[in-house]
Amino acid sequence: MQTPVAGFSRFTKAEKIDWVAKNYTDNSEETKALLASYWNTDTKLQQLHDEFIENTLSNYYLPFSVAPNFLINNRLYTVPMVIEESSVVAAASKAAKFWLERGGFKATILGTEKVGQVHFMYHGEPSKLKSFFKDNRSVFFEEAKSITRSMKKRGGGITSIELRDLTHKLDGYYQLHCTFETLDAMGANFINSCLEQFAKTLEALTSGSSIFSEEEDAIEIVMSILSNYVPNCVVRAEVSCPITAQGDSSSVSKKFAEKLMQAVTIAKTEPYRAVTHNKGVMNGIDAVILATGNDFRAVEAGVHAYASKDGSYSSLTHAEIEEETFRFWIDVPLALGTVGGLTSLHPMVKIALQILQKPTAKELMQVVAVAGLAQNFAALRSLVTTGIQKGHMKMHLMNILNQLGADKTEKTTLIDYFKDKTVSNASVKEALEDMRN
Repeated sequence: MQTPVAGFSRFTKAEKIDWVAKNYTDNSEETKALLASYWNTDTKLQQLHDEFIENTLSNYYLPFSVAPNFLINNRLYTVPMVIEESSVVAAASKAAKFWLERGGFKATILGTEKVGQVHFMYHGEPSKLKSFFKDNRSVFFEEAKSITRSMKKRGGGITSIELRDLTHKLDGYYQLHCTFETLDAMGANFINSCLEQFAKTLEALTSGSSIFSEEEDAIEIVMSILSNYVPNCVVRAEVSCPITAQGDSSSVSKKFAEKLMQAVTIAKTEPYRAVTHNKGVMNGIDAVILATGNDFRAVEAGVHAYASKDGSYSSLTHAEIEEETFRFWIDVPLALGTVGGLTSLHPMVKIALQILQKPTAKELMQVVAVAGLAQNFAALRSLVTTGIQKGHMKMHLMNILNQLGADKTEKTTLIDYFKDKTVSNASVKEALEDMRN
């Protein structure tokens, strides 16, 4: 039976590795050798990685890939992607090439508003609180000046502070609902610093006011934190082209357009399908977000909330046929940054941003939205034509061969063998065994 460990965070790296290897793995020496093999030989670089998070033992690698030929707003991009799933990068590249021949992608920023809230409880007379806030609203801006000075010089800062009465949802629950413009920074630290100052200001103003002298008038601050739901920090990415009878390099066929539109309509209607549909969107979005050092968990949470904004979970993408033109688009909330955080620390993130031609936050929002749209288009195109497994399993073939321990010659032979055959774990295993026998 395992026993708790005391002071683990104060162990040296070697001590942490030794403790984990001895207590939780089958072969401690083999584990230690494997963890060491993933260290960077550049000690300064390894120390940088070690200090990103706590209790680090080693590094965990994911492939860093690129998808070329993305024409976005008449500018050609090669898009860096970090993901472990087979066929994602190939599908994105294929979609990029498909739309390159049909005018490329268009992307538009619909808004860049970030949100944060001070949550507090108040059980007194609502009119007293509302009147007090109206009279003192400017004080909140004033007392946050030391935090906002640099951001304001660049054109950002606090855009609004609003008192919200949410007692119909929870007895005594109010909030300061605040909005921000953070420019090229994602802005989490800036927003949270502002919110904590607002909480201090609220507490100081009310505790020293005769208006709130009664016991039931006491303000209780619960917490101050940004929101990862940013329905007004939204980008639209879209493609469109003519519809012709057969479809060619500048158009799509009517049958294909109608079938793809039906697939989107099903995802709008059926949540079980919508979740998988949107997972495909996020394959593209998350891969670029990871490559550029942004917070994919925050984006995922906000995006899925946005997909439910109309009362039920639905498709993030949309399609229409109008006057013999096929249009396919996505509106997606993306709070991203190109300065601060890992963007200035992680060497691979710096390379990714260079590959993207050093984008602003708005330009990165556009690229990320396009990657999501492209990925969804590629998936839908496969689903309504050849089926998803044909292309996916071809890309998955190498993973299966590696799992089965195939050598270089066996891989070459079997990749050629499966060019015109169905790939499955069983069929690959059988073919490899036949080769070896």
